[in-house]
Amino acid sequence: MKKLAYSLFVALLFLLSACATSEKEMVAAQKPFVWEGANLYFLLTDRFNNGTSDNDVNFERELPTGKLRGFEGGDIKGITQKIKEGYFTDLGINAIWFTPVTEQIHGSVDEGTGNTYGFHGYWAKDWTALDPNFGTMEDLAELVETAHANGIRIVMDAVINHTGPATEVDPAWEKDWVRIEPTCTYKNFATTAECTLTDNLPDIMTESTQEVAIPASLAEKWDNEGRYDQEMEELDAFFTRTGYPRTPKYYLIKWLCDYIIEFGIDGYRSDTVKHTDESVWADFRKECEYAFQLWKKKHPEKVLDDNEFYSVGEVYGYNISSKFTYDFGDKQVNYFANGFNELINFEFKYNAQSSCEQLFSKYSEILNGDLNGYGVLNYLSSHDDGSPFDPNREKSFEAANKLLLCPGTSQVYYGDETARSLVIEGTVGDATLRSFMNWDQLASDTSRQQILKHWQKLGQFRRNHPAVGAGVHKMISEKPYLFSRTFSNADFQDQVFVGMDLLKGKKELAIPELKNGTQLRDAYSGKITKVKKGKVSLDTQYDIVLLELL
Repeated sequence: MKKLAYSLFVALLFLLSACATSEKEMVAAQKPFVWEGANLYFLLTDRFNNGTSDNDVNFERELPTGKLRGFEGGDIKGITQKIKEGYFTDLGINAIWFTPVTEQIHGSVDEGTGNTYGFHGYWAKDWTALDPNFGTMEDLAELVETAHANGIRIVMDAVINHTGPATEVDPAWEKDWVRIEPTCTYKNFATTAECTLTDNLPDIMTESTQEVAIPASLAEKWDNEGRYDQEMEELDAFFTRTGYPRTPKYYLIKWLCDYIIEFGIDGYRSDTVKHTDESVWADFRKECEYAFQLWKKKHPEKVLDDNEFYSVGEVYGYNISSKFTYDFGDKQVNYFANGFNELINFEFKYNAQSSCEQLFSKYSEILNGDLNGYGVLNYLSSHDDGSPFDPNREKSFEAANKLLLCPGTSQVYYGDETARSLVIEGTVGDATLRSFMNWDQLASDTSRQQILKHWQKLGQFRRNHPAVGAGVHKMISEKPYLFSRTFSNADFQDQVFVGMDLLKGKKELAIPELKNGTQLRDAYSGKITKVKKGKVSLDTQYDIVLLELL
């Protein structure tokens, strides 16, 4: 997808965004960014912020839908707008993952939960185009440029397992491309990977070794849009360079890697990973890394650091306690050995019900032990997990403490920080998890503002200190609860000290490993203290301290 028409537009955006970067952000950027300790924000593109109402209705998507099952107006411009406003910077976010923005099926279907359009982005019709409800290629270019100028990495969402459902206006692809039966029963590997997730969700034949031509409906679409020759030339070049056979999975890999080459995105979250053969993801990672290095070579002035391409997988049901293994019953798979830096950790919400020390020490031991060099993406609520840690939003402060101060990469699901409701009357299924971001409530509700402030303070502390998420945990004392985190690599060392469940007002903490006279700043209250006789004293109105060395 060579979108050369806006190359000058992109260059201008980069210069303007770079000039707007604040001194504070430049100082933060001097510290190394490590994915293992990142603070990643996950949002549904359609449900976060409406940057322009001009694209709210397309392809005559105007049929009535079930509650929260139609397009609500959120778009790429809306994400960019919030980056420019400083919302993510204030929240301590240094990576954003948003749901797919490729062109979705034009029609709607009812899977028993009410008539539904592809607002969520997981029902692709054409991987080479963006859905106009989400925005344009120019919008995506501006988003990436703006995010990078603010020290924020961009993670897009990769769907290789399936197309969107077939409708009257969205014909299913040919049978050498997709299967439409049987439906998965999850009894073993084959009944998980070589099957359809639902009755009408065509499953791409990713395991096929048969070469295929472009689906007829896609070829017709490209021809009508005047870009058939261009797309075919690019495909020819890809298959000539790689030597891959023209099987379904390699077309998808090529189309997804084009977004890396074109825009310089920093990572992919891969959807429905366990529903394809693991070799798909090894090949995908290889081509993603090639594309990322190619983009860096072409745009040396825009390179943020020397990190490799980030790849995190959704292996539904994977738990950190399993370490490298996912067990299908008849087959065990190590997805870390097949292209992934990290896997989404479905166990975290259960572990978070234990004490902070049990949680933190367990994760530090595993991540700095068996999983050293890899990572997990921890979450407490998400778009398709019907059993969140805090369904009624009664434990927002505790949720922040456990998610943002735990070793591993943190996933903040949009609205975690504002207590956006996860229980919406009248919805069916996962729609209750996907309401529009509660900006209006936040503006008028002081209790939500206090919750947000707490998430901001912890988020900034995590972003500013790789030790929080990627360091080694050590409990210093049980009562009062005080621990340290230490991170080091060849060029950088970082150490922090955190006290929790402390007395409000005057408090004294023993930190015997620090020399007398060492100055520290409490990032939560902003107060500065100094070690005297192996102890630090603070007088704050809070029950938490986030100590950083000065």
